[in-house]
Amino acid sequence: MNTIAGGKGFVSDWIAPFGTIFINLLKLIAVPLILASLIKGISDLKDISKIKSMGLRTISIYIVTTLVAIIIGLTIVNTVKPGKGMPQDTIEKIKAKYENDAGVTDKLMKASAQNEAGPLQPLVDIFPSNIFQSFADASMLQVIFFALFVGICLLLIGEEKAKPLIDFFDSLNEVVMKMVDLIMLFAPYAVFALLANVIIAFDDTEILVKLLMYALCVVGGLIVMIGFYMILIKVYAKKSPLWFLKQISPAQLLAFSTSSSAATLPVTMERVEEHVGVDKEVSGFVLPVGATVNMDGTSLYQGIAAVFIMQVIWPEGLTLTNQLVIVATALLASIGSAAVPSAGMVMLVIVLESIGFPAELLPIGLALIFAVDRPLDMCRTVVNVTGDATVSVLVAKSLDKLHDPKPKEWDDHYDEVK
Repeated sequence: MNTIAGGKGFVSDWIAPFGTIFINLLKLIAVPLILASLIKGISDLKDISKIKSMGLRTISIYIVTTLVAIIIGLTIVNTVKPGKGMPQDTIEKIKAKYENDAGVTDKLMKASAQNEAGPLQPLVDIFPSNIFQSFADASMLQVIFFALFVGICLLLIGEEKAKPLIDFFDSLNEVVMKMVDLIMLFAPYAVFALLANVIIAFDDTEILVKLLMYALCVVGGLIVMIGFYMILIKVYAKKSPLWFLKQISPAQLLAFSTSSSAATLPVTMERVEEHVGVDKEVSGFVLPVGATVNMDGTSLYQGIAAVFIMQVIWPEGLTLTNQLVIVATALLASIGSAAVPSAGMVMLVIVLESIGFPAELLPIGLALIFAVDRPLDMCRTVVNVTGDATVSVLVAKSLDKLHDPKPKEWDDHYDEVK
């Protein structure tokens, strides 16, 4: 379509909307799914101390995997040095094309607004003042807090009084999971539409080739990170890595095509619960939290991108101290990163500013990597989702909540109602 007159317009007007409809449907059920599964899961624990145990294990594993991801990224970029020796004319061409791009400017403005907030603002943002507004905005951490709060209160009011509401959320959870099954019937066509729309956006192959080594460093690091997950699955969970990847592959493909952990969350939960065998009370807590705070792929990318930019336009900043600051800031930034496309670039600005990167060079730095950000965003979202699924298996195994899979199909009860 890139070679046909009007081809791009045809794809954006007549093919891309089907991908948008698919993403909207997944977003539609994300909030009720988190609410129902988490409230039901917490109320099923029957013991408040188990919530503390699950929460501590989940956050601890997420922090460890994020640190591993950042270290892998920094090791690769310092070894390969993809930014060293980049021709000045290429830098000028990229600068001329992207420095004043609306996308670059938007990322800088969002990063600036986030920096101006107080240090405890991320903590304040967890507590909603209007839960219905949180539902409308799909503010995942606020929805998770509300669901945890309701689940704990259900435990405290006694089983008899709690039963009607628990039954409601149990039924709602089943309905939403059935919605996932039905929506996924449309997935092959939606993924086609989403990827077609992404591919027609690449119109400067020369710049893509110039940035190939940088892109390969990111992709290579992401592959190493998936290898690390598979070692954990094999050694600790005692599961076959290939079997695990096969079970979660629909969620990975969806993550690749949407670049959004939040949009993929309903499918991730369905695959992990029904096809991997993680109990709902574990997946209902670990996966929504992970979609918001566990961004291993994004953290790895931030480490590589920050050092690559410095190698090209600020080599004097490549000190050991600055790289240690990158590790710490990328870890904190991953927790505050939104589960939406290209949020990683906003966090990258914060990472660069934390090491004293010259403000006047920031637009040039973002312009350097902007051309290949979308395909790399697709790849790192796959790692984010794979990491969430892996941690859910590890937590379930540690709590003895990992059982044999029991897949459900969309037409299990169709004969009863047709």
